[in-house]
Amino acid sequence: MVTRRPPTWIVVEQRRLVRAFRAEAGPSSNSSLQAYLGSPVPVLGVRTARFRSIVAETARRLVGRPPRDARALASALWRGPLFEERAAAIELLRRKPLARDAGTWRLACGWVDSATGWALSDSLASGPIASEVAARPERFAELLSWTRSPNAWRRRASTYALRPWFRSGDLDRPFQLLERLLDDPERWVQRAVGTWLRECWKRDPNRTERFLRREVRRLAPVTITVATERAPKRLRAELRRANRDGRGGRRGY
Repeated sequence: MVTRRPPTWIVVEQRRLVRAFRAEAGPSSNSSLQAYLGSPVPVLGVRTARFRSIVAETARRLVGRPPRDARALASALWRGPLFEERAAAIELLRRKPLARDAGTWRLACGWVDSATGWALSDSLASGPIASEVAARPERFAELLSWTRSPNAWRRRASTYALRPWFRSGDLDRPFQLLERLLDDPERWVQRAVGTWLRECWKRDPNRTERFLRREVRRLAPVTITVATERAPKRLRAELRRANRDGRGGRRGY
């Protein structure tokens, strides 16, 4: 199979980005940072402010080009060997001309399974995917289907894509989706469920407490720990005890 070489301008832009990132690289050994981010590829350690500035310069050079050109560059970056390249691909999806473009949703969804490690996964899901969901809430049905994916990172991404409803204070959809993941065996998914139940607590502690009590038998210990960070110590201890003893709380969600 012959691999098609990207257009020259894409090669030039990608090389320009990589040179800029390498010029801003952190300490020579970033294996610990790579491990922390859960990145499948090497991490240069570019500081956030400089990273965004470099990507913004690239986005400005895309002004006037059709979205298909920007998608082609983003796709080339996603295939790159560095964490910063893949992170830049995600960032470009959030900027013009790709923000709210019809092809952005399909492109972003196609990356979800390969967005391994919490840093890439959460950035993709809570960034461009969440923005596209906000633009078209009917896409929630697709997020629900992700909860049954064999890929754990797609299941985790379904929770981070819920951000628009947390911002609006509409918790019906988040509770519906999170309930589907309560039996998930993957720790990274369990932590994500706990994270977003904690967000539910911030907005409606009474409803969240009722949910936690009702579903306590299904909660992973790490989910309880993260979900109840802002709850009274008494409730945390009670839920852990009920979970450990296999006793559910009262009904009534």
